[in-house]
Amino acid sequence: MAQRIDGVVLLDKPSGMSSQSAVTSVKRLLHAEKAGHTGTLDPMATGLLPVCLGEATKYSQDLLDADKVYQAKLRFGIQTDTGDAQGQIIAEKSTAEVTDNAMAQG
Repeated sequence: MAQRIDGVVLLDKPSGMSSQSAVTSVKRLLHAEKAGHTGTLDPMATGLLPVCLGEATKYSQDLLDADKVYQAKLRFGIQTDTGDAQGQIIAEKSTAEVTDNAMAQG
């Protein structure tokens, strides 16, 4: 039976799960009446996903509009058939010319 629960759950979303699936899981686990997330994380992305419950859903837009920090791991010199990290590598190129200085200059 669904219950009224108000607040924010900070979920460490694993790779392979959509943000909406994460919300559904939290809602089901806590038997919450109302739940929503504060912005979509790509299914391949991991990270902190704030899930608003009950009355806290009224503030999801404020959290969505707030400043955020993202960290990423990049791998230079490869091309995949899908254009992302999950595809098969179809081409490789030397990255010897990629330096910190060159990166800073853009």
